[in-house]
Amino acid sequence: MDTTALAVRDNERELRYELTRGGEVLGFINYRRDPQRGRVELVHTDIEPAYEGHGLGSLLVKGALDDLHQRGLRAVPYCPFVRAYLRRHPEDA
Repeated sequence: MDTTALAVRDNERELRYELTRGGEVLGFINYRRDPQRGRVELVHTDIEPAYEGHGLGSLLVKGALDDLHQRGLRAVPYCPFVRAYLRRHPEDA
């Protein structure tokens, strides 16, 4: 799959990070905000079934973590997929 047209965006209205291509949502990570502690709790990752198995979940998690780090927020990985990603990529923790 060509990943050059993919983008990760924070859809604050829906409380989720979305992986998109040409406006189509291919997957998302639901989250909860905890502004008092300066953190975001990542609770569930979902990739559309037609796009599973192409590494898109990892791209989504990396994009979300990069955004949170840039904003000075701490990610709390409640989602098993995000936890597994962080075990494989401790540099992103």
